[in-house]
Amino acid sequence: MTGVAADSGSGVLIIKEVEIYTDGACSGNPGPGGYGTILKYGPHEKEISGACENTTNNRMELMAAIKGLEHLNEPCKVTLYSDSRYLVDAMTKGWVEKWRSRGWMRTGSEQAKNVDLWERILELASMHRVRWVWVKGHANNPYNNRCDQLAVAAVKNKGADPV
Repeated sequence: MTGVAADSGSGVLIIKEVEIYTDGACSGNPGPGGYGTILKYGPHEKEISGACENTTNNRMELMAAIKGLEHLNEPCKVTLYSDSRYLVDAMTKGWVEKWRSRGWMRTGSEQAKNVDLWERILELASMHRVRWVWVKGHANNPYNNRCDQLAVAAVKNKGADPV
């Protein structure tokens, strides 16, 4: 999905607005896991899913966001929806930046988890204007519910993704 287009009349850059819905799933924790992502731009929708043989639910939640952001070809204004408090709170409350500034330590003695994925998210998010929105899982959000279906199906189909 392209992100920036020039307005032919004024020369003003128009940043495209994209919605990304995400969810992760794990059969056991750790265990086989999957992610589901939906990108929406106007009337266009793209579904993405994948799986990993041995992972955690939190890693799949992060991977869903990563895969969505990776599919953007140019800078966009993004609203990213997730039912993961781990993801949304870390990004909106500054936790991940604090962990990084401390050498990826959550506290003086506790190492942050999933550092490889947090680094990817921070790099990808820096290319866009991302608004992180928490949604209640398994509720009345049809896109979140569809992402859950994609993630669960990916686990069952064992589509391997190195995560």
